[in-house]
Amino acid sequence: MHIPDGYLSPATCAVMGAVMVPVLATATKKVNSTFDKKDIPTMAIGSAFAFTIMMFNVPIPGGTTAHAVGATLLAIALGPWGATISLTITLLIQSLFFGDGGILALGANSFNMAFLAPFAGYGVYALLQKLKVGKVISSAVGAYIGINAAALATAIELGLQPVLFHAADGRALYFPYGLSQSIPAMMIAHLTVAGLVEAVITGLVVYYLMRAGEGNILYKFSYRLRGEAK
Repeated sequence: MHIPDGYLSPATCAVMGAVMVPVLATATKKVNSTFDKKDIPTMAIGSAFAFTIMMFNVPIPGGTTAHAVGATLLAIALGPWGATISLTITLLIQSLFFGDGGILALGANSFNMAFLAPFAGYGVYALLQKLKVGKVISSAVGAYIGINAAALATAIELGLQPVLFHAADGRALYFPYGLSQSIPAMMIAHLTVAGLVEAVITGLVVYYLMRAGEGNILYKFSYRLRGEAK
């Protein structure tokens, strides 16, 4: 789901980067007002977890791969704003040091995976919790929706490139495939494989964190899941 440099126009990268500026500013204010300094390391745990699971690529039909993100899990454990910061840090490190996702495309990748995915997934999770659905099932369904929301946004951003940016002869200047190709390619992979992987990982980790004892290193990470006040 990471968009490399060269797939999006400079204008698209600039717009998506500009969109993420107020998002990250708001996330910083929210985290500063709700997290104690001693709790900040839990965000580092979240970043490390997301970094790790993004490294495991799952083969999908068509000869390519997809990966989980962990966005909804972080949103549940840290709050969606905390998840936004943790995931943005992960994406920044990946783009700068591992070439996974473009540097210029960081704004778009952050919007998709660090903002849209955690908020969509957390919204579904919160709704299901109000309906008295169990936390494990709620988290799994939320994770499935969250990663697919991010995949759809990625597909739209890519598919709009040949429509908006092309030469006089119609030749695409950046990503060459339109919405009719980008959306099915992204959504089939995530609806059938990556989304299920995300759901299973999230559900299993939530199940474990709900039972983490006070001596467990992940105890602080899981206080939201156990319904405790901060």
